[in-house]
Amino acid sequence: MLHFDDIADSLPDEASTLWLAYSGGIDSQVLLHLLASQPGLKPRMVAVYVDHGLQAESALWREHCRCQAEALGVAFRAIGVDARPKPGESTEAAAREARYRVLRPLLRPGDVLLVAQHREDQMETLLLQLLRGAGVQGLAAMPVSADFGSGRIVRPLLAIGKADIESYAKHHDLSWVTDPSNQSRAFDRNFLRHDIIPLLKQRWPMLDKTVARSARHCAEAALLLDRLTEKPFDAAFDADNRTLAIDALMPLSPAEQTLLLRKWLHHCTGKTPSEVMLRRVRHELIDARSDANPDIAFNHHQLKRYRNQLYCLPESALQPLRDSVIWPRDQHDLALPNGLTLIRDRVENGISARLWQCLPVSIRPRQGGETLKLPGRAGHHRLKKLFQEAGVPPWQREARPLIYLGDRLAAVVGLWVDEWAWNTSPERGISVRWQFRNEENTHVDGA
Repeated sequence: MLHFDDIADSLPDEASTLWLAYSGGIDSQVLLHLLASQPGLKPRMVAVYVDHGLQAESALWREHCRCQAEALGVAFRAIGVDARPKPGESTEAAAREARYRVLRPLLRPGDVLLVAQHREDQMETLLLQLLRGAGVQGLAAMPVSADFGSGRIVRPLLAIGKADIESYAKHHDLSWVTDPSNQSRAFDRNFLRHDIIPLLKQRWPMLDKTVARSARHCAEAALLLDRLTEKPFDAAFDADNRTLAIDALMPLSPAEQTLLLRKWLHHCTGKTPSEVMLRRVRHELIDARSDANPDIAFNHHQLKRYRNQLYCLPESALQPLRDSVIWPRDQHDLALPNGLTLIRDRVENGISARLWQCLPVSIRPRQGGETLKLPGRAGHHRLKKLFQEAGVPPWQREARPLIYLGDRLAAVVGLWVDEWAWNTSPERGISVRWQFRNEENTHVDGA
């Protein structure tokens, strides 16, 4: 009989909040019941039901989950999400991406998201990846634990068989919901689950255990490959701009280039690129003429080349601001509507902190014709000319925000400060940098 001790080692010793992805199905119902049996865990638990809006019964399932959580004394939260697939996207993938997209922001540092995927889920994931022609990283399937947003995602049941879960549910007389879409053979996973795997298990009864072992072997190989690429990747990757230097790729073998490109795209987008996508990057970006301006779309990002650098940019970050945004003085970070976050740091020079405190601070889009007088440089210079001199990529020139103190242009984010706003006092000044918000685009492999 399944017992809490069977999953205890997979749980972190310390976690601020344990968020349980709770669909109300038998797997998450068993995990909820197991965790709620531990007095030390229950006060830190929150069961989260994500309503994908794809089933007519979803409102009834939400209320069922609420009642089950309340009966066990566990906090409950329901979140709605638009999981309709985009053209060319499968319903399964769209629902998974939408689910993780709304769960990710819940986690704070130290928090953990618990999901109820089990050993048969792991087997199905590996077989699906194999049929798609995946490499060792894809065949590693789902890890027991991985980074997720600001916290971790943990799969406590990943080594547990489905039969053990069903036996536990029946023994404790648990109540769960059944999603009719899980019977549809139109979905690849269901076709494997209902038609192919039972046939395979007739010949190889221990199939789920042996396939899970293969996934662990692939995970170890993937980890070794990742460590082997750390030094060449660090040499080629610019963390501030999330760019990859083409010159650093050229001396490498094709296999090494592929490893670095895959690592770069996964780092920037959270999704592992296909072999076809990697070939496109090599042919259309790396092999492009130096004066070309190629552009490839990948997982809500745009891949570009400029001055021997490869760029991976969230689509929203390419959009300039439409309106002015006020920056409250007591606010360290400022999230902009176009997917950028501005972060204020204290530095030796930069913008005068006195002026920052005395004048209203606003972030505005470019209108055209703006000029700056740079400290130690004669005359005023048009931003257009400064951008060209600094080698700022064309798409950044419109998207990069301007900082105004009062009604005067004081600085361009991450680049220059006008002489009139330059810090000349002994106290430290203010620097503003930007970073992309990538919450919506991070991909999580698995069910």
